Amino acid sequence: MANKKNKTVFVCQTCGFESPKWLGQCSVCGSWNSFVEEKVTEPAEGDSRRRTGASQAGARKSRPVAIGDVVSGQTSRLDTGIPELNRVLGGGLVKGSLCLISGEPGIGKSTIIIQAASEIAKRYGKVLYVSGEESEEQIKMRSDRVCRGDLKDLFLLSQTNMDEIMAAVQDVQPVFLIIDSIQTMYTDELDSAPGSVSQVRQCGNLLMNIGKGMNIPVFIVAHVTKSGELAGPRIVEHMVDTVLQFSGERSQDLRLLRAVKNRFGTTSELGAFEMREEGLIGVENLSQSFLEGLSESAEGAVATAVYEGTRPLLLEIQALTAPTSVGFARRTAIGIDSQRLGMIIAVLERKAGVTLLNRDVYVNVVGGLRPEGTSCDLAAALAIWSDEKNVKIPADVLCIGEIGLTGDLRPVQAAEKLVKEAARLGFKAVILPQRNVAGIKGAGGIRLIGVKTLAEAITASSQISQKKSV
Repeated sequence: MANKKNKTVFVCQTCGFESPKWLGQCSVCGSWNSFVEEKVTEPAEGDSRRRTGASQAGARKSRPVAIGDVVSGQTSRLDTGIPELNRVLGGGLVKGSLCLISGEPGIGKSTIIIQAASEIAKRYGKVLYVSGEESEEQIKMRSDRVCRGDLKDLFLLSQTNMDEIMAAVQDVQPVFLIIDSIQTMYTDELDSAPGSVSQVRQCGNLLMNIGKGMNIPVFIVAHVTKSGELAGPRIVEHMVDTVLQFSGERSQDLRLLRAVKNRFGTTSELGAFEMREEGLIGVENLSQSFLEGLSESAEGAVATAVYEGTRPLLLEIQALTAPTSVGFARRTAIGIDSQRLGMIIAVLERKAGVTLLNRDVYVNVVGGLRPEGTSCDLAAALAIWSDEKNVKIPADVLCIGEIGLTGDLRPVQAAEKLVKEAARLGFKAVILPQRNVAGIKGAGGIRLIGVKTLAEAITASSQISQKKSV
């Protein structure tokens, strides 16, 4: 039998690029000092020829299948028992899928995983929770706090060796597998340390074989860096079917869950949770949570709305202008793209006559949300104008619309649903693009103020504010 050959390569820990020699900067992703020496075992030439022939022989066993004969997996989802998690996943866990969940330490990843594991164990059968960071006793303490009912089908394993984990999976035959976390797992086939590119790639392949081969969903926990990005090699993101990201301030109770990647659903859905003593509780009326601090007596605060996935969401945008204390004006945005903010300020100056050349501008989306789309443009512009001119926009007025470079307001999607949600929450008026007004049939008794340009929107806001103050 031919002997296997060992060779040394240098692997970028950011993107997985391999080089025969050490490099200071990766030529693929541009990362500095990211190359680590790793040993790779390769089969000998004769063994390689035999393996290639075997793979070709195995390939001939595969036959094309008509698409009409393929059974869709849409109806074979597992209900996690957590409506907000089901919403983000697209209706539940797809059998045979790999799902990666990430978030900062203490954000609630392990909490929501143990809650989902307990619910699936009650509904479908055996669940295996593998942890490389905690002991069985620590996981049991968390489950006692957040889980209720009989958990006889929830099995715990504190292990980091993939060979031992695969043997445990064969023994338990679970319907759901959890790996916490992928950076702690390793296989004896490789000499590199856990968390390296080679180990993550190999462990990911083994987990994929388990999920696809046994037709069970696999949840994988991943660490994040200080900037909020996934730690370690990015190759794991390409291997999995779904990437979920937990966000929120650790000092607050609100937690947001969003799908960054989802092969079985949309990535525009947003799940909201409230961290309590008994675990993560879904927030049904998320708009009320974002608007609870909106005050009538504050300049620079404007209510707006976006459409996230399958539900309308109302939120508050705040703005603050201040004299410039350095040589150039600062533009700071939290929750809004900074380039988009720069465009809105330029339109305000050129098309609405609001001078901000020597003024610092700060814009913040309350609650830590980062809304997608452009329906918040008008609210951001009016918030800046409101604070700069000391004009209070009433809290029962909603502002939606996309701002063009010519100063015109472009229509937004799902405007009718946004208006109905505003009426349900007690808003009295909505300032929106004129082209959206004709498409709204049922306004729910709310007053619709259609405007064509940003200047008209400012005039309408000023008139409403004057009537309110009289």
